[in-house]
Amino acid sequence: MIQLMNSWQRALVGWLLVFPLVAGAAQEPTHALPSDLWRVYQDARQNNSGLAAARADQTARSEVVPQARAGLLPTLSANAELNSTSNSLQQPRQDTQRSGTSYQVVLNQPLFRADRWFNLKAAEAEDRQAQLELAAAEQKLMLDSAQAYFGLLKAQDTLAAAKAEEAALKRQLELAEKGLRFGLSDRTDVLQAQAGHDTAQANRIVAHTLMDDAFMALDTLTHQEYEAVQGLRHDMPVLLPEPNDARLWVTTAMQQNLGLLASQQALDATQQTLSARKAGHAPTLDAVLRYQNGDNDNLGYGNSEIRGRGYGGTAEQRSVGLQLNIPLFSGGQNRSQVREAYQRMNQREYLNDDFRRQVIEQTRKLHRGLNSAADQIRARRQSIISNQGAVLASQQGLQVGTRNIVDVLEAQRQLYSAVRQYNDSRYDYILDTLRLKQAVGTLSPQDLKALCDYLKVDYEPERDFLPPEFPRRLASS
Repeated sequence: MIQLMNSWQRALVGWLLVFPLVAGAAQEPTHALPSDLWRVYQDARQNNSGLAAARADQTARSEVVPQARAGLLPTLSANAELNSTSNSLQQPRQDTQRSGTSYQVVLNQPLFRADRWFNLKAAEAEDRQAQLELAAAEQKLMLDSAQAYFGLLKAQDTLAAAKAEEAALKRQLELAEKGLRFGLSDRTDVLQAQAGHDTAQANRIVAHTLMDDAFMALDTLTHQEYEAVQGLRHDMPVLLPEPNDARLWVTTAMQQNLGLLASQQALDATQQTLSARKAGHAPTLDAVLRYQNGDNDNLGYGNSEIRGRGYGGTAEQRSVGLQLNIPLFSGGQNRSQVREAYQRMNQREYLNDDFRRQVIEQTRKLHRGLNSAADQIRARRQSIISNQGAVLASQQGLQVGTRNIVDVLEAQRQLYSAVRQYNDSRYDYILDTLRLKQAVGTLSPQDLKALCDYLKVDYEPERDFLPPEFPRRLASS
């Protein structure tokens, strides 16, 4: 049948046969490069709901300043009135009716309002507090991004170590079963190896779940989904804090910690509020400018006898004056407000002191931790070599009869425990470095960008969860 087709028909059939393959290739997804820490932070900064809420809160709280300032600025009001007036006289009998309209414009300029002045100072302190809290929220997002990112890397490396441990114990189980068939081991060895393998398998399942949770935490933070992220190279330098003096770090934290600065502004606001409440007993003085225009009867000007007889006309009045108000008694409200403001100030002083002590403790603790991190990471890296040697020695001892299967299994567990501790210490060092910078108020986006220099684009957890010199020897143990 195909032979009877024209050339263009055969070309059409050929194209229809090839088209699904071409379309499938065109629809095949392209794999983008794994995301790095900087992209994760940018996604979080753009999409994170918590930061968006903090920005909205700061913008809303900044409005307290113009609201408080308005109490010291002039106010202008205008009103109009339309009246219909009926007059009735008994002697002589006379009834009159009159309608009139009046207008009034009043300008009021506060001259002395101590309470409003202190309210403005309190509002300015609250505005500064809101700005500092927003900056603290932005720093927290940087740290949250790093914690979610390196938490995922830690979970991936833990899963890779769990898989390697499961594979090693599976090989040990196979050797035990083979030895049982040839009479070189007993049933107890097989059961011990089976128990170790089952435990490793359960640990691998838990590690896989934790990795999925880490991906979900990253997605929740950024409102984005990531297929893969770049891993951390093993040649990242481990440096001591500079300067390496805890007292200098604490001094800097007292001067620059954003949370502490915001707490101090909150204390200043309560002090100004207390002054405003006390000023509620002070006299007030305003300048008042008034202009009135309207029917004489409506405004109430002129001779009362003439007004009563319905004689009126258009009247106009301008006045400038001072209005003094001296509070005498308000039912105890002012005194109660003063007592409340005083206790609010005491509360904020206690909170501020407690927060200051927490910052000092955290700064010293992080400084001590980073001083021990370098030696700790080197020691844990060396412990991998030592534990690998212990595994090889126990396996050789098992072959000659000086070790049993329990010794081999325990040596392998210790080996992979050392692997996990080594990787955990690397990520903890990075996060503690960022936490120390946050404690002293110097954490910036550039700190996250600098970490990207030590990320590996083609990082493969099952291959790179150990330094380059270890995997082959580890796999052969």
